[in-house]
Parts: sequence; C-alpha cells; structure tokens
Amino acid sequence: MATIRNPMEWGAAQLKLAAQHTASVSRSMRGTEADRIPSSVRRITVADLRDVLRKGLDDFGASRTDVIVLCIVYPIIGIILARLAFGYDMLPLLFPLASGFALLGPAAAVGLYEMSRRREQGAEPTWADALGTVRSPRFGTIVALSLVLLAIFVVWLLAAQVIYALTLGPEPPASVGAFLGDVFGTGAGWTMIIIGIGVGAIFAALVLAISVVSFPLLLDHDVGLRVAVMTSVNAVLENPGPMAAWGLIVAAGLVLGSIPAFLGLAVVIPVLGHATWHLYRKVVPN
Repeated sequence: MATIRNPMEWGAAQLKLAAQHTASVSRSMRGTEADRIPSSVRRITVADLRDVLRKGLDDFGASRTDVIVLCIVYPIIGIILARLAFGYDMLPLLFPLASGFALLGPAAAVGLYEMSRRREQGAEPTWADALGTVRSPRFGTIVALSLVLLAIFVVWLLAAQVIYALTLGPEPPASVGAFLGDVFGTGAGWTMIIIGIGVGAIFAALVLAISVVSFPLLLDHDVGLRVAVMTSVNAVLENPGPMAAWGLIVAAGLVLGSIPAFLGLAVVIPVLGHATWHLYRKVVPN
C-alpha cells in the first residue's frame, strides 16, 4: 500500500536521485577507462570534400520531407533574429547574429548526424530518429559541448558589440539606410568590417577545431568529452588544408542560405549536417 512520506524523507530521496543523475552525467563526460586516449585520425584531401558533399546531398534527398520539417526552425529563428535587430536598436548585431549559425551549427545538426548514421546502417530514418538522440548514452556530454559552443557564441556577440562601439558606435544607428551608408561609405565602417571578419574567423576556427568530428564521435562511440574534443582538434591539425576548405564551404553555404530571409537554411543546414557525418567517417576510422 502506498504511503505518504514526510518532507524529510522526500527531500532525502530527491537528493539521492540528483546525486545519481550527476554521477551518471559525470561518467558520461569522462568516458570509460579504455576510452581516455583520443581516437586516431586519417589524412584526407580537398577532393574528399566533394565526396562528403555528394553523400550529404544523397542523404538529404532520401529524407527530404522529414529533414525540411526538422530544419524549418532555422529560417524561422533567423527571421525572428532579424526582426529583433530591426525593432530594438540591435541592427549592428544583425550580421553577428546571422553568422552565429556557423558557431552553433555543429550542435544544432546532431539530429542530422543521427539520421545519416541510421541510414548508413540500412534503416530509413525520420525526424523522430533525429529527436531520439535524447536517448543517447552520451546525451549529457553532447549537451555539455553544446553549452560550450553557446558560450563561444555569446562571447562573439560581445566582441562584435565592442568592435562596433570602437568604430561606428557607441550610439545605435538612426536608420537602416544610415547604418549601411556608414558601414560601406566610411573608413570607420570598413575598419569594422575588416576587424569583424578577422575576429569572427578566429571564433569560427576555434569552433571548427573542437566540434568538426566531436559531435558525430559522441553519437558513434562510448567516449568522453575530452576524447571527443581532442580527436576533433587532432583531425584539424592533421588536415589543415582540407579542414580550412571545409570551413569556407560551410561559411559560404550559410551565407547563401541566409539569402533571402534565411529561407535557404532549411536546405543548406541539412545538407551540410549530413555531409559532416560523412566527413567524420572519412577522418576517424570506424
């Protein structure tokens, strides 16, 4: 027969559950004793990038409807961000917000990696499989790494705000036309563009290094956060040319996908997401 516990008993039980959950997440982030060493990585060439893009397009074509339904949220978020920028004197942050897709993209594409993984195994994945990543043994670690990318994104926005304040600011622009005129028609505007691109490239390189294969690796193997990140960094160090080219492909794709009104992101992000899974397969031995 069920009994009603007093508050002391209930509180003790909740503390015990919280401790068990914390220990589980901690073990997930550390990995097993056998998986403390970063995975070996292969050398690839720029020609391999064509193959991963072809496979990414193939995965997108096989699950087009499910993927578009899953990814339609990205252009919606982009439109909301644009509306906020125009409506609340955040216009100088519109481009940094839009380019932030490149910083958060590796985390946002986890469901797409899972769809490619399942298709690789012979299944017919759907958007439900993408959402099923919450059941992954490494979901806690995936969340932790996603929070790292979110922190980098926030620091990037702060840096962009400082750059604007030191060049065209600190006062907000009077209008869209005045802002564009200052950006492209003044020396201070071009200084902001050059410094912004340089600083943004540093943030993008950092995110590429720590995440290009870490998220797929966490889905695919029982490894901890340190192993996943170090493997990703090693992959970039071993393949600087191809990885730099991949970063440019991602950046160019996101720019094209943002025109017009971010609608193209519903196609660009899934193709790049699926292709990233196949890039992981090229770089990290199965």
